[in-house]
Amino acid sequence: MAAPEEMWQCQMVNCGCIYNPDKGDRKGKVGKGTSFNDLPENWKCPVCGGGKKCFRPLAGPGSALNEK
Repeated sequence: MAAPEEMWQCQMVNCGCIYNPDKGDRKGKVGKGTSFNDLPENWKCPVCGGGKKCFRPLAGPGSALNEK
């Protein structure tokens, strides 16, 4: 399991869906507590079907918050 500081949410740029690691993805059979980085590479957005590359972190490395 990931460390708490690695448990940030990520948002899909296409549809705005937010992956919340505290909730996981029931449709994709991803358990609660799974960080975005620990998702399988073939995991898809449950709303639009986009891949992991289309998600952007809302905090942590690569987020807009860290670019300030």
